[in-house]
Amino acid sequence: MIKLFKYFLLFVGAIFLTLVTYLAITFPTIMAGTAAKVTCSCVYGMGRSFQSVLEKELTVFPGINNAKFEFIDSSTVTAKILWSTRKAIYRKGLGCTLLSERTEQEVRNQTPIMPVEPFVNQDTIPWPMGNLKTVPLPSGVNYDVIEGAIKDAFQETNPDKPKNTLAVVVVYKGEIIGEKLADGFNINSKFIGWSMTKSLTNALVGVLIKDGKLSLDQPAPVVEWQGDERKKILITDLLHSSSGLDWNESYSFPGHFHNMFTHSDDKGGYAAAQKLSYEPNTFFEYSSGTANLLSKIIRQTVGDGDYPRFAYEKFFYKVGMFHTFIEPDASGTFVGSSYGYASARDWARFGLLYLNDGIWNGERILPEGWVKYSSTPAPAAPIGQYGALFWLNAGAKGDPEKCYHPGLPHDEYGAEGFEDQYIFIIPSYQLVVVRLGVSHDGFDITGLTQKIISALPETGNK
Repeated sequence: MIKLFKYFLLFVGAIFLTLVTYLAITFPTIMAGTAAKVTCSCVYGMGRSFQSVLEKELTVFPGINNAKFEFIDSSTVTAKILWSTRKAIYRKGLGCTLLSERTEQEVRNQTPIMPVEPFVNQDTIPWPMGNLKTVPLPSGVNYDVIEGAIKDAFQETNPDKPKNTLAVVVVYKGEIIGEKLADGFNINSKFIGWSMTKSLTNALVGVLIKDGKLSLDQPAPVVEWQGDERKKILITDLLHSSSGLDWNESYSFPGHFHNMFTHSDDKGGYAAAQKLSYEPNTFFEYSSGTANLLSKIIRQTVGDGDYPRFAYEKFFYKVGMFHTFIEPDASGTFVGSSYGYASARDWARFGLLYLNDGIWNGERILPEGWVKYSSTPAPAAPIGQYGALFWLNAGAKGDPEKCYHPGLPHDEYGAEGFEDQYIFIIPSYQLVVVRLGVSHDGFDITGLTQKIISALPETGNK
């Protein structure tokens, strides 16, 4: 028995040593790559100072105090953590791209034809297409409560767990009734949405469906799948994050998520290469991989020539989102899961478009029924928490109180991203709430939204 126990201890020790060795080898590369990419995007893409990035985004990185950063020609950032050095490059109009498999010269030699931004002075145009606020504002609102709720969202009460709120915008009945930006930011400043980008991808798929170039029930057009069981996966399964593909979205342990973002130049291709673990539409697995696969499908549907301009000309510019962009991976495909940037008002415009059933200034931008489809629970989502690349608060079938955001209306749905980025859309209150920041320790978005709702008139909302 003693001998067996010794063998058991040796076995456990061997596993532990293997795990530690694996993490020691993989984590510096992941951390260095992520640090280089985040720093590049924040400094060159968002116009932030490196010091502010150190104080906010990078504080979550283990060993960041000993990291070494180098900035070259206002277009390159390298980050070295322990023995690993990674490089991210900036290209005007495209943002930043982390180098993995391709050389810097290969990526810089790409010459996508980007759109020519229309000359629009939004400061002379009424909201929502422009920036001029309507006067008078909607009646019956307790604006003191709105102002207090927004002020609390920025108030730092616990130095050990800073909120790091950067922007809040509240839209009620189509009008901005509350807004605040952190010092150093303005109405044109761009903020990363992280996984809110998935909801932008939802819209781009919707545009193609409206144009008859894709359909929800068609098998995903992935060449590699045509000879095996993955050919059963439909476009709607990808949107519902219920493809059945093998995937692990873990952010704390190396796996599919980190391998895709830090080691693959073709993120949609990486997702497409995964095997089928479940029957499509039977198992919900939140996946940045399938969002990037959809982005790759958008590219092949539109064609390489028109693709770089597609999102801008067919969507962003149509709804006044002139301060929005999505960064590409090194293959030239936009990272539709995570690398979308927009001003706080642009994120609010996006939410308002969905609140208005996909119609903007009388023009139908998204197909009829698209918003309802997007905000209807995926069949495999256990508590009705996910639709088509949107998070929902619908609740479990037969037990709606078992929901994603207890305390909020069940018709609430929205885009959500890492470090507590939110666009909450609540049709029953004609309300859109945008909150952006860098919250490593969480942010009480439910509390903020409840305070805002409490300031609205009791009648006339629905």
